[in-house]
Amino acid sequence: METIGRDLLEMQRVPLAKAHVEAIRNIGSRAQYPAGAIIVRPGDPADRFVYVTEGEIEVVDVFTGARLVPSTIGPTQFMGEISFLSGGNWSTAFRAAQDTWVIEVPRAEMLALMARVPEMSDIIITVLAARHRRHLETGNSSLVLIGEEADRTISRIAEFAGRNRLPCASHPLGSEKARAVAVSCAADPDRPTVVFGADMVVVDPTPQKIATLMGLARDLIDDEMVDVLIVGAGPAGVAAGVYAGAEGLRALVVEDIAIGGQAGTSSRIENYMGFPTGISGADLVWRGEVQAMKFGTRFAMPLRVDALDQLEDGSFCATFNTGTRVRAKAVVIATGVQYRRMPIDRLDELEGAGIYYAATENEARFCRGTEVIVIGGGNSAGQAAMYLSRTAAGVRLVVRGNSLAASMSSYLSNRLEADPAITIDFGAQVTAIHGKDRLEAVTIGRDGSEETVETCAMFVMVGAVPNTSWLADLVQLDEKGFVLTGADVGAASPHATSCAGIFAVGDVRSGSVKRVASAVGEGSVVISHVWAHVNAIS
Repeated sequence: METIGRDLLEMQRVPLAKAHVEAIRNIGSRAQYPAGAIIVRPGDPADRFVYVTEGEIEVVDVFTGARLVPSTIGPTQFMGEISFLSGGNWSTAFRAAQDTWVIEVPRAEMLALMARVPEMSDIIITVLAARHRRHLETGNSSLVLIGEEADRTISRIAEFAGRNRLPCASHPLGSEKARAVAVSCAADPDRPTVVFGADMVVVDPTPQKIATLMGLARDLIDDEMVDVLIVGAGPAGVAAGVYAGAEGLRALVVEDIAIGGQAGTSSRIENYMGFPTGISGADLVWRGEVQAMKFGTRFAMPLRVDALDQLEDGSFCATFNTGTRVRAKAVVIATGVQYRRMPIDRLDELEGAGIYYAATENEARFCRGTEVIVIGGGNSAGQAAMYLSRTAAGVRLVVRGNSLAASMSSYLSNRLEADPAITIDFGAQVTAIHGKDRLEAVTIGRDGSEETVETCAMFVMVGAVPNTSWLADLVQLDEKGFVLTGADVGAASPHATSCAGIFAVGDVRSGSVKRVASAVGEGSVVISHVWAHVNAIS
């Protein structure tokens, strides 16, 4: 871990070439900040690139005013966060440690320069990505959650932040750190609270409010026109975003839950080419998101498309749950699928309080030293069981069928069967759950008998339901609600739907192979057809 930290620190110090600096000088303006001046605060728009020529800039702990990060930014370095690429907000505070002179370039002009000079773009993106990773690993953040373990609303904010790779600190209720943060913000130290910055207590916190504070959809303009609207930011949607941006299309990717989709909940994907030791779904898709932003693709979330209408000129109008509308010349449906909710009494009451649909680091923290239940026989369930077995005292995989051969990759089923921390119950199902405010136990039925098992966590990963209800009658669906494409609707393109200009890729497409690699492939390939359609109607 220390080696990784040192490597990230070195990546953050990669200098720009002299030619790059000269290009920045030509389009930027010189500014001076006296010692002690706050340059940006959490929540400020990341609207400019700041290159240091003289002096020193430090990251500030907004709650104490002390220097937060030991290393500082000096001459030949630049200030910035990954949110600069997407037009989001700053998540930390920066202060001049001494009299400091900088060159500032407005975001739009800097992105245009980066597009013209890819070598400079690569350096800047590498540094920003390294800083973001270090920010996530240290847990130092202006977004602080107090009492996540005691309040379901706070735990949902934690899940939202974790799945979207938003820097976030979480302190148990009553802890010394929680009290210090609460007191600094004049908040009640004995109540679950969400804090952003030094003086903001988020009232009635929701993922939408946190997204607004972080600027995740800040530059979305009502009724604007884009070339392609990509609905869904799983592997297929993000891949489509990468290739759309690379082809010069004005692309907007929207997601209603988290970047990464269902794949983002996979703790480890080992059969994706190029990653022999595996990679988490969240990390894989995040890399794609950064790559797409490099090409100018925009991401906005959490946004749900409530309605999609076709206009008289053949273009489309998407209305989001916020009331905002966006027009598009083409639409790519990449909404994927979601796990089925099992017909068990009170299941919805305990969702987020012991009942989970993802097995990430966020959920695994609550499983340390306990026995957990995973329901399902597919790869997602198997990956979750393997991941949870590292921290849980034991994992029981509950499988309705009598074998894993038909639904799980061989390498994964072999590992499950060889792991002494994992027990597989074939021909079994959970029939009841128990607990008042949190899950305390589950009843497992098998061969006419029942067994009640004490547990604080059950992970449900059974079946898949397509996210297509918002499409109304615009495109044809199969009997299960998946989108019909290609020959099934008389279309030449394998990803074209029954409505010209609307395409479907990934798990939401009828007949697709439910694998990350195939989703990425479909998202990449479809853009050639989107490009042809957009240019034909322009």
